[in-house]
Amino acid sequence: MDEPASRAGELSEADVRRVARLSRLSVSEDEIEGVRTRLGAVLGYVERLGELDLEGEEPMAHAGDEVNRLRGDEPSEGLSNKTLMDMAPEVLAPFVRVPKVLGGGDGGGTGGGGS
Repeated sequence: MDEPASRAGELSEADVRRVARLSRLSVSEDEIEGVRTRLGAVLGYVERLGELDLEGEEPMAHAGDEVNRLRGDEPSEGLSNKTLMDMAPEVLAPFVRVPKVLGGGDGGGTGGGGS
């Protein structure tokens, strides 16, 4: 397959700054030209994909052949207290302490529970 044509010539520096802002990416003035070239190459590749003849091809929900295995929402036996205590990273019986998963894990931000 040939290399996709670059569309960098069609992108202005203002376009690159706007895409960076919308994507919440920090792009320095020194990086603008390199990003413009790479973004143009991506656009050229997407344009080539649009030229493919897909007549008769079925759309795919995802690239793999895997399907979700759904089971009924039935109650089941939970873990024993001992098993849970053995798995926990920090224990102060009968409680367990686990790493924070909300608010970035830095102790700040919002999340359940209070201090």
